[in-house]
Amino acid sequence: MAELNVDLVAADRKIWSGEAQMVSAPAADGEIGVLAGHSPLLSVLREGAVRIKATTGAPVEVQITGGFISVDSNMVTVVVDSVEAPASTR
Repeated sequence: MAELNVDLVAADRKIWSGEAQMVSAPAADGEIGVLAGHSPLLSVLREGAVRIKATTGAPVEVQITGGFISVDSNMVTVVVDSVEAPASTR
């Protein structure tokens, strides 16, 4: 199965980085889900939860206050303004 390379970062630190099967995020227009092979995308994020289904280990879920998501060639970069409460990180 194809995988995504994901970087979840805040202004002051890297929150999570690794391989994942799926990423979901609260885009400005509604919830967005990203799987391998997703078309290129750049979107503003609103307050809500970013969820990452990692290929190994526990799923990751963090509450964010906003930011943006970029998707290109199975590379997903999520840049957030701030993280309110990380549920789990790696």
